[in-house]
Amino acid sequence: MMKIRAFSIKDFKKNVVAVVRKIPRGKTLTYGEVAKRAGHPLAARAVGAIMRVNKDRGVPCHRVVAKNGLGGYNGLKGEKLRLLKREKAI
Repeated sequence: MMKIRAFSIKDFKKNVVAVVRKIPRGKTLTYGEVAKRAGHPLAARAVGAIMRVNKDRGVPCHRVVAKNGLGGYNGLKGEKLRLLKREKAI
């Protein structure tokens, strides 16, 4: 049986934001990779929820992608693609 560890969403959000801030230009991480680095490898959907409501322009949300494609970007997938191309991440 898998042991699931409880966590504070507030602390998890801080960890997610810290991980995403460290993604360098021209690189991407998947939602799952961010979740793992933030300490909760099964919380990829929670990472997506946190990124979806982020309003801080200092957090490069566009560098977080789905394992099988771009993923969302506040309803602006074309903008996410444009930013990633500009940074030569794709």
